[in-house]
Amino acid sequence: MNNSFSIRPATLADAEKIALAVCMAVGYDSTHALYPVFLTLARMEHSQYSYRNALVAEADGAVVGALVGYDGARLKELREPIFPLLRQHLGEVINIEDETEAGEFYLDSLGVVPEYRGHGIGRALIEAMRDRAFAEGHERVGLIVDIDNPSAERLYQSLGFRWVGDKRFLGHAMHHLQAWR
Repeated sequence: MNNSFSIRPATLADAEKIALAVCMAVGYDSTHALYPVFLTLARMEHSQYSYRNALVAEADGAVVGALVGYDGARLKELREPIFPLLRQHLGEVINIEDETEAGEFYLDSLGVVPEYRGHGIGRALIEAMRDRAFAEGHERVGLIVDIDNPSAERLYQSLGFRWVGDKRFLGHAMHHLQAWR
């Protein structure tokens, strides 16, 4: 990597990289059974993981990272398309706790391909999405981080995010962090 990258709004053509980023955020890769679910959602106009809710990072002529974020007040509406896809691809619908709520712009899923990690791409994506949320008038930007991932939590804290409580998500204990305008 030449240490040069750019951040831009995602397009429909970026759906595969967005789906990969969502998989990476939950510890999977594109071979996991959930990848087709996330890919379908990334291609939709109105879903939690829609390309319309994403920023991507480009380096060396390729998309190397993505971040999905949206108004927490829209979580239930944006999440609706996931349930029939889970039933179709996994044969069941899993219980998904609400990780955000009204009054918070939520940074949902961040992923950077392994060979580009450690170059500030994740940081730049978070800053860009946070700043966009503030520019759109949101007062708070939030995210959750696994309590067993202190290095990620330190990154978020260095960007102005502070602990506001704990949540459980997909069976994991998470810290809920927020940044204010």
